[in-house]
Amino acid sequence: MRTTLAVVLEVMFAVLAFGVRSWIQWRRSGSTGFVLPRRGAPLVERVDAGLFVLAIGLLVVAPIVDAGDAGRWDAFDNAAIGVVGGMLAVAGIGLCVAAQFAMGDSWRIGVDPSAQTALITAGIFGRVRNPIFSAMVLVTAGFALMLPNAWAFGVFLALVVGLELQVRYVEKPYLLGVHGDAYARYSARAGRFVPGVGTIKAAA
Repeated sequence: MRTTLAVVLEVMFAVLAFGVRSWIQWRRSGSTGFVLPRRGAPLVERVDAGLFVLAIGLLVVAPIVDAGDAGRWDAFDNAAIGVVGGMLAVAGIGLCVAAQFAMGDSWRIGVDPSAQTALITAGIFGRVRNPIFSAMVLVTAGFALMLPNAWAFGVFLALVVGLELQVRYVEKPYLLGVHGDAYARYSARAGRFVPGVGTIKAAA
């Protein structure tokens, strides 16, 4: 039952956060919002993209392994933890979709150095610079608790490392280059992933 629910939530996450959102973006702007690493992209950008692909692959493998009760971590294999995991996943999916729509036409996955999107600082973005990424961490943490095996934990780990690389070494330089002082002031008051944590005081 828990494995089935995890698969349902995984499909829901993929459809809502990526399928539906990219379709809406395409209808609005003619672009799906997906930006692949360009030829000659810095190594960190390619590693980052590879970690996201790895996380997706592990996300497919984790419930398959769990369905056979193979490799479950006994310490996390109980109903209460599974319920907590499900709640985290549902909350993360809701937050992810809400934050994506709050970005409007500025939403994209990846960075296109030749594009210039508006800097969104209102609503949830007024407290957190990367609420979509925060939501994705919640979702994968939930899956790791629902499917307590090394594969699901690998999803969480690969995503967290990938997001850190993306935010620190890909998006930050891009946003500083495009928005300059406006982004510097914004990053001095809004947390990186949670409110009040990861602000860049030097930017003030």
